[in-house]
Amino acid sequence: MLTIRKSNERGHADHGWLDSHHTFSFANYYDEKHMGYRSLRVINEDRVAQGRGFGAHAHRDMEILSYVLSGKLAHKDSMGHTELLGPNEIQKMSAGSGVVHSEFNGSDTEPVHFLQIWIEPKNRGTAPAYEQLKFEAEEKQNKFKVLASSVPTPGAATLNQDAKVSVAELEAGKELSYELGADRHAWLHVIHGEVSVNGEKLSTGDAVAVDSEEVLKIAAQGTPKSEILLFDLQ
Repeated sequence: MLTIRKSNERGHADHGWLDSHHTFSFANYYDEKHMGYRSLRVINEDRVAQGRGFGAHAHRDMEILSYVLSGKLAHKDSMGHTELLGPNEIQKMSAGSGVVHSEFNGSDTEPVHFLQIWIEPKNRGTAPAYEQLKFEAEEKQNKFKVLASSVPTPGAATLNQDAKVSVAELEAGKELSYELGADRHAWLHVIHGEVSVNGEKLSTGDAVAVDSEEVLKIAAQGTPKSEILLFDLQ
């Protein structure tokens, strides 16, 4: 069964310096029908103006992933990390028992466009942890690149949850198959482009929840390249 979540159905907040789309309920956007999916709690698509950002704030008991689409994201946290994140990198912060961090546009001249993802942890009260991993663009070309997983995977962040997050960028006409398995669920988010998922057409910002489907067939259509995020969930 496929349940489509269209891009224009998402919550939206425009604060001038921040333009944000919320796939699930977040901050002032509340929809009791869209509180998350399985352990996936947040997908925010944020555009932050140059020189602006989120000041120091606290998190606990959440697996937080950041994936930059364009520009640079500056990060600082109470674990002692001061980092800069760009495209084709994955950043994971396990908030665990508690962490304070800030996120700012790392450029004074151009905006930063990124996805922030929250996944509820399997175990609570763990020690906070941080990972940042860079990969080559070719690693996601017409194939899945694992960004984060509960199973230790070379080049991927480790998640405190039975989940796997993968990215793929498909050229028009290319198709990928993903074996999900009978007891698994998936959430597929279209970062940009046009794809079909088991025959259902999706465009930029659209997403689909997948239940009781053992295999996903994802085909890129129309635009020269389409990029997707796939969440394989318990």
